[in-house]
Amino acid sequence: MAAAQYTVTGMTCGHCEASVRGEVSKIAGVESVQVSAASGVLTVVSTRELADDEVVAAVDEAGYAAVPSR
Repeated sequence: MAAAQYTVTGMTCGHCEASVRGEVSKIAGVESVQVSAASGVLTVVSTRELADDEVVAAVDEAGYAAVPSR
């Protein structure tokens, strides 16, 4: 299992969280997605190491911007 955190900007509500969760969940190997509009934090747990650009692209598809939290 691998876990990664991202900072997501632009989210303001539960619908925003659901949009991000839905797109990130489509990535192969993703086991769980936790996202908070209040904190702007996205946590992804997967069965394989995910490339940051995969996650960033999925968040972009949902209409938001993400950067890896290091």
